[in-house]
Amino acid sequence: MTVQSIERAFTILRALSVGPLGVTELAERVDLPKSTVARLLSALDNQGAVTQDDTGGEYRLGEGLLEIAGATQPGRNLVATARPHLIELVEATGETAGISVLDGRSVYYLEHVEAEGDVQVRDWTGENAPLHAVPSGLVMLAHFSERRLDKYLSGELAAITPWTIVDPDAIRERLVAIRSLGYAWVHEEFAEGINSVAAPVFDANGKVDTAIHVHGPAYRFPNPDRAHDVGMQVAQAAANIPPHHPHPVL
Repeated sequence: MTVQSIERAFTILRALSVGPLGVTELAERVDLPKSTVARLLSALDNQGAVTQDDTGGEYRLGEGLLEIAGATQPGRNLVATARPHLIELVEATGETAGISVLDGRSVYYLEHVEAEGDVQVRDWTGENAPLHAVPSGLVMLAHFSERRLDKYLSGELAAITPWTIVDPDAIRERLVAIRSLGYAWVHEEFAEGINSVAAPVFDANGKVDTAIHVHGPAYRFPNPDRAHDVGMQVAQAAANIPPHHPHPVL
């Protein structure tokens, strides 16, 4: 492949980074002949850098490219692996789903998949939240060693909203129930008007430094009759994510 072809291929990949495109639209976007774009897409498709939805359909970035990106961006491989399961959760619950990882005394929100609808909740991707105030953090705490949990609970436990549970004994009791159920619910404890449920994702060593969650407006999520069912859906989705190599502390 010539230098010019490489430059053109990267131009195509950058254009696809904003979303799927057909050959004609992509050729217009990158200002290249349609035949040139089709040839480069075929080569990129062979290498797994792009993928086509159906014959004659739109192209999107492929898993091969995400694997390469994961080598330079911590957590991206995990996001690529988890994303199909997040999409399934969004379709099943009608609410937004996301993935987070352990970051000291906090969870760090890596990615989310937004649900369609007139009422949307805030996107916390790229932000941190205290472990004790969000369900993702609680399912991680539930799998801490006793010594590590003691250290966390002896530190500052900030009340983010009036409903945040900050009593160490109450948190311990809660963690026992979470380990038994396999998921955790939080009702307006991190953000007023928002409820959320999360489940742990185990790494290749059987440890928990990752969780997936679903959150939505408190007035509609969860339906009281389906809270357990939704919790089990999230737990099953988490269990379906293949064990990953432990990531370094962010």
